[in-house]
Amino acid sequence: MTELSIKGLHIEVEGEEIVKGVTLSVKSNEIVAIMGPNGSGKSTLVNTVMGHPKYKVTNGEILMDNKNMTDASPDERAKAGLFLSFQYPSEVSGVSIANFLRTAVNELRGIKMSVPDFMKLLKERMQLLEMDSAFSKRYLNEGFSGGEKKRNEILQLAVLEPKIALLDETDSGLDIDALKAVANGVNKVREKTGMGVLVVTHYQRLLNYIKPDKVHIMMEGKILKSGGAELALEIEEKGYDWMKTEDCE
Repeated sequence: MTELSIKGLHIEVEGEEIVKGVTLSVKSNEIVAIMGPNGSGKSTLVNTVMGHPKYKVTNGEILMDNKNMTDASPDERAKAGLFLSFQYPSEVSGVSIANFLRTAVNELRGIKMSVPDFMKLLKERMQLLEMDSAFSKRYLNEGFSGGEKKRNEILQLAVLEPKIALLDETDSGLDIDALKAVANGVNKVREKTGMGVLVVTHYQRLLNYIKPDKVHIMMEGKILKSGGAELALEIEEKGYDWMKTEDCE
């Protein structure tokens, strides 16, 4: 059983406090959702957990299986089993998806996987996700639609097999068909690997397909309310503003 624990985390960006004492955890085979409006600190939180140098932790801890990762480098966090799916994946011209993933696997595992062995692994994961094998020959995100970029992130997830996946607004910019395809991919990888998933989203619609065990509502850098999947439905009905005046303890 793996557990990511975030304890009393305070985060600054250029001297301004964005996250103000967040505590939560994600365990193996568990889906935890963070919902909230723009500017609430959700993306800041997950990028900090992954070790982005832009964000400064001023208090609190990030633990992975009780090991303190607060000051660890991004590659150390990745090797410990963390993975971040970006909201806006970058394009890398001239580097094929297959070559990118083989390099990542070799770095993550500390081995040099042979090309035949890696291609077998890649083929298996693409079949799991019902993806055309020709997709892996394309340059990383170059000319990709929003849906293709997000499916490529899920392919990376399937190949790298992290212990805990952080999905930062994976539903952003997706139509309903692309949303279903991405959610189906996440569910298949979780079923195969038992990874835990931390989903960041504005809207409940993604949670129709990736069913959360826990939901946290984050506003103005704090978690105001926590509950089960029914909390996401309440947000869908009421929005977020009611929480500013209601006692959410």
